[in-house]
Amino acid sequence: MRLIFAGSPAAAVPSLRALLDSRHEVVAVVTREDAPQGRKRVLTPTPVAELAEEAGIRVIKANRLATVTAELLALEADLGVVVAYGGLIREPVLSAPRHGWINLHFSLLPRWRGAAPVQRAVMAGDAETGAAVFQLVEELDAGPVFAMERATVGRVQTAGHLLEALSVSGARLLVGVVDAIEDGTATAIPQEGEVTLAPKLTLDDGRIDWTLPVARVDALIRGVTPEPGATTLLDGERFKIHEAAIAHGAAQLPPGALAQRGKAVHVGTGDEPLELRTVQPAGKRAMPAADWWRGRPAGATSVFG
Repeated sequence: MRLIFAGSPAAAVPSLRALLDSRHEVVAVVTREDAPQGRKRVLTPTPVAELAEEAGIRVIKANRLATVTAELLALEADLGVVVAYGGLIREPVLSAPRHGWINLHFSLLPRWRGAAPVQRAVMAGDAETGAAVFQLVEELDAGPVFAMERATVGRVQTAGHLLEALSVSGARLLVGVVDAIEDGTATAIPQEGEVTLAPKLTLDDGRIDWTLPVARVDALIRGVTPEPGATTLLDGERFKIHEAAIAHGAAQLPPGALAQRGKAVHVGTGDEPLELRTVQPAGKRAMPAADWWRGRPAGATSVFG
């Protein structure tokens, strides 16, 4: 079939690569416009754009599909495929391909509909999540599901590591559905169960409340890693925590209080302490927590805000 692929971040790259290696033809790739990256704010194409350009595929850069409607309609595609494009697909583009559009979404729909399903699943302490391929409709992530796979959320797994794994396994799931649609064997089943929403994360979502139980603090840190990152305040400045672990069996500390115990740096929560592994003080690079602690000036504050 003639496919239009819409996607932007690294999580969409395995799907595009799998479709390029499939029996189908990707006639165009739609991705978000180049955006400034890094401290020098250099305009940088999306990871999907980079792969498409390397493969010699036509690239359409647009943050809103309404601005390129005529181009998409002229492609006369059989199927549209979406993986984390970052924008809504509305009529007349939605029904332009002969088989409409399908979407690879990284959750067990209808749980975690929205922009940040993997992050929200980890933050909520879910024991499992997964990926689903569904028919795109105008309502957010509400279409019937063609295929779904489940995945265990590891106890120390960050959202970044989990999303990377799901992007690879989900790509195989996606190609299977595309093949089935062409073969006429695909069946989509309406979603059932409680709907939960996964809105895009903000910096405030990564702010740690040290009065919460340690399991919830740990889940939050893993869920917002690598983006937008887990933060707290130290001497009124943002302090980032990249990696931590529950200090099972260690003596309690008051919420937010810091203490060195042997070679480890602990911080108090609502119950058991958390061991800091990798941290990033304001204006500095990420470093081992033990190195940061040793380098603190005498009499420095020992409580997170």
